[in-house]
Amino acid sequence: MSIRRGRSVTISDVAEAAGVSRAAVSKVIRNAYGVSPGMRERVEDAIEQLGYRPSVAARALRGSSYRLGLETPHVNARFMTQIVEGAKRAVTGTPYQIILAPADGPEYGTLESLADGLVDGIIAVSPLVDQTWLEDLAKRVPVVMLGRHDTPQGYDTVIGDDHAGARAVMRHLLGLGHRRIAHLTEPEPVTAPGCGTPHAIRLEVYRACMIEAGLGAHIQIARRTAGADSAQSAAAELLTRPDPPTAIFAGHDDMAVDALAAAAGRGVAIAGYDNTDLAAHPLIGLTSVDQQGVEMGAQAATMLLERLQGRTEPRRYMSTTELRIRTSTTSVSPG
Repeated sequence: MSIRRGRSVTISDVAEAAGVSRAAVSKVIRNAYGVSPGMRERVEDAIEQLGYRPSVAARALRGSSYRLGLETPHVNARFMTQIVEGAKRAVTGTPYQIILAPADGPEYGTLESLADGLVDGIIAVSPLVDQTWLEDLAKRVPVVMLGRHDTPQGYDTVIGDDHAGARAVMRHLLGLGHRRIAHLTEPEPVTAPGCGTPHAIRLEVYRACMIEAGLGAHIQIARRTAGADSAQSAAAELLTRPDPPTAIFAGHDDMAVDALAAAAGRGVAIAGYDNTDLAAHPLIGLTSVDQQGVEMGAQAATMLLERLQGRTEPRRYMSTTELRIRTSTTSVSPG
């Protein structure tokens, strides 16, 4: 058998390698009635040796699962509750349901598992997955990438206006008189220049705003690690520096809450991002950027439904942002 590996393999290649018709291969894929054990074995051997993955069309042959997968690397992130709520709203009244798929470690395995027949479409929150690999995945199953600023050919994107949101935070803190403003963010791979993640753009805007204000010498960046209390520890370290910040712009609300704990009683202004339910709690009062998370989730699920109905051209949705000012940000303290 001549083996040709790669996802460009077609159902015709499998049929030729197995010595059967395309219809026979389709029957095996669909687990249809009337397939002999010998035929099934030949087709399955050919599929394995060629590395064939069923395309979207082939999936349609074996019917719909009526499930849409929502993959997330941070299932405990408060912002994800907004995404899930919006996605569930969008499928209400349709035959589809949302299946949450937490990714433990690299997201490739989780996305592969979802694509191999578990769901009819995928909402992916995978900021570091290779774009070429993602384009390949989208040939097999409809994909909407949530939270990455790229320009795909085969999948859709849903993003927030991170440039505007981050500038609103910095404009607010600078307007309150703060000059020593630090940025608390994610590990370096998530913020690498040009990677298109929301955190990379928020960091880029923070740097630009500090430089534009003539405060380049006061740029301070702290990063959380994988530990449960890492953001609080990173914020605490900021506050022990010889010239500690009077304000901290945290990349999302979960880190901002940790920063509030680290800065308790110090009079440091803290701002977050995502406007999660905890931000509005009267005992927290966190200033935060609302990027319409529920609407983002709804748009992502709606885009998948459109794909399943036949749309093929890529779409991009960007949500608007609004800074919600609360008690966690006050004017710079005298002295």
